[in-house]
Amino acid sequence: MIYKVYYQETKERNPKREQTHSLYVDVDDVVTARHIVEENTPYNIEYIQELTGNHLEYEKEQADFHIAEF
Repeated sequence: MIYKVYYQETKERNPKREQTHSLYVDVDDVVTARHIVEENTPYNIEYIQELTGNHLEYEKEQADFHIAEF
């Protein structure tokens, strides 16, 4: 499954919506997605969303869509 991970680049500051970034991971479940991102980045994870159906197709059409590999 493909998950969209919303995050802040640092854990040192309070999260601000305007500074939220996202990345995409292809893993089996949301727990694995969180574990992989936490182990390989200094990011403060805000939310992890499973992408399916039309939403996934929409995201694939965006210029910044690429699956992160760790």
